[in-house]
Amino acid sequence: NNNIINNNFTVSNANMACKAVRLPSFVAKLSRSQHVIQVSKRRLTKAAFLPEPKTVSVVGAPVSRGQPLEGPDKAPDTLRQKGLLDVIASEGWRLRECGNVTISNSRSVQHAQEKSFKGHAKDSEFIGSYCKALSDVVKAEAEQENFVLTLGGDHSISIGTLAGILQTRPNVGVLWIDAHADINTPETSPSGNMHGMVLGFIANLMENRSAVPGFDWINDIPILSGGQLAYIGLRDVDKGERSLVRQLGAAAYTMHDVDKFGIGKVVEMALDHLGDRPLHLSYDIDACDPGIAPATGTMVRGGLTYREAHFVAEEIAATGRLSSADLVEVNPTLMDGDRLGVPSQEDTVGLAMGIAGSMLGTTIL
Repeated sequence: NNNIINNNFTVSNANMACKAVRLPSFVAKLSRSQHVIQVSKRRLTKAAFLPEPKTVSVVGAPVSRGQPLEGPDKAPDTLRQKGLLDVIASEGWRLRECGNVTISNSRSVQHAQEKSFKGHAKDSEFIGSYCKALSDVVKAEAEQENFVLTLGGDHSISIGTLAGILQTRPNVGVLWIDAHADINTPETSPSGNMHGMVLGFIANLMENRSAVPGFDWINDIPILSGGQLAYIGLRDVDKGERSLVRQLGAAAYTMHDVDKFGIGKVVEMALDHLGDRPLHLSYDIDACDPGIAPATGTMVRGGLTYREAHFVAEEIAATGRLSSADLVEVNPTLMDGDRLGVPSQEDTVGLAMGIAGSMLGTTIL
């Protein structure tokens, strides 16, 4: 059967939340033959606590400056062009397209002389200003009781998404699916790259996070506790991060745990740690093994298999408590064949789209 979807397309910038613009409705012709394995309705109610009609707000966060490579900023539009919105529509969600969040400041600011904080955070003024703008958009959409799906961009954008979600759902539980812990601070980070400091900021694990240029706003954000955070898929954790993870009291399941217990038990333990609360899923594509997701900037061998990658998203969605998500670190400019002798970057983009579908209710049967 065809689904007739009325879409609200929106635009946003640093100075305003999403403003809906009505476009003509279209018919999404999604036949069973076009989606042989992917398209089916969940046995359980999706995001059970969200009101009807259940709406997904898609927010683009085209940022690359939290890490050294160009390309992650291309991912939001690439995912849309490859049919992500059709995947969402096929699961029966109402769609609210919020466009890409952008800010006018394009300067690269290092603040080597004027910084008043310990350590090093590259391009912090831009990242901080951008994440404030993104948090305003995410907060506005979450306040409408929508499922907020943010498309990165590198993982630094999750400072903004989590800031927005925490203001609306302060008891949210966060599942961090990643090869890396991303809990460094400017003082502990070996590189100074801000995509590795998200949870250091959000959990307030530094002396004065608001002293970092660009982050004068962040003390207004609720602090994430260890009981609100669970990792899955860790396999490349900096020395300084190990003590921070323990200090915070987060649940941390490495690939060793996946090997030992199986992905089903690991997801079960992570969900048990978080308890009965709304959930946010922050999914870094580098959690997946580079054999299936090589178009990303920080590949680490020994990651999630194709089925494990989908299972994580499927099982979290099946709780009925998933209310927001990020999908980050897809880099469409990295040609897979040049890196690992496998097909083009279409494989990584296709995997990311499939994971997004699994977050929103796609199952095999």
